Amino acid sequence: MAKITKAVIPAAGLGTRFLPATKAVPKEMIPIVDRPTIQYIIEEAAQAGITDLLIITSRTKKAIEDHFDKSYELETELEKSGKTALLEEMKQIRSMMNIQYVRQAEPKGLGHAIYCAKSFVGNEPFAVLLGDDVVYSQKPCLLQMIEKFEEYQASILGVQSVAQSEVSKYGIVSGEQVSDRMWRVHDMVEKPKQEEAPTNVAVLGRYIIMPEIFEHLEKTKPGAGGEIQLTDALKTLAKEQEMYAYDFVGRRYDVGNKMGFLEATVEYALRREDLSEDFIKYLKQLVNR
Repeated sequence: MAKITKAVIPAAGLGTRFLPATKAVPKEMIPIVDRPTIQYIIEEAAQAGITDLLIITSRTKKAIEDHFDKSYELETELEKSGKTALLEEMKQIRSMMNIQYVRQAEPKGLGHAIYCAKSFVGNEPFAVLLGDDVVYSQKPCLLQMIEKFEEYQASILGVQSVAQSEVSKYGIVSGEQVSDRMWRVHDMVEKPKQEEAPTNVAVLGRYIIMPEIFEHLEKTKPGAGGEIQLTDALKTLAKEQEMYAYDFVGRRYDVGNKMGFLEATVEYALRREDLSEDFIKYLKQLVNR
């Protein structure tokens, strides 16, 4: 039985929705409270049992590599200062799993970014976690999906229902519901018009994909803007082998969107024992002004 041990995080985007902050800082490094966004996603992967991770970067994303590397000066200073808790946290960041990097030379779309992982993945099923989607849940979102993969041994798309007014922002799946939270996927539509969407079940940044996807990515022609869409390759893969969509349990934040990022920042702060009490007082004072 195939196991999921490898994951890919595409992180080569320009982050234009967060300019001017992202002119010099990768959007994945913008912090939610005190951790870079991408760290929440990597921690989710580690908690799900991923041992090998490939991050697809670009020439402007060196800060991501530095963050997950050893910092001799910082760790030496923390040790001298007796700040052992912080020192252990820094060591934990770089020891979560084996992290590798490859650059996507040109912004040719999500499908092309995933294709850059072909040599890393080999002939194994693998996970994909998009950097714009942070999911808070008691059981890590990716772990939920891996458990479904172990049951179905097929590609699994992480989905949730969205408002009908929001369907044009997402890839929408259509298919047959086979259990309470599972659909067998028949087709996918990328960002349909509201009146043309087959359902309101949207793919939200988590995938487990069979390795045959690379054959389909090779054949996928660029669409609008010269980009190769992962959705197009998944559609053709679904015609050849079974594919499922799983309605994962958890609070998903679209942190590529300013409002979603603000929601994540506030709600993660409220979950922190060291911050919540004072932060709630502040919010109450703010509301009552």
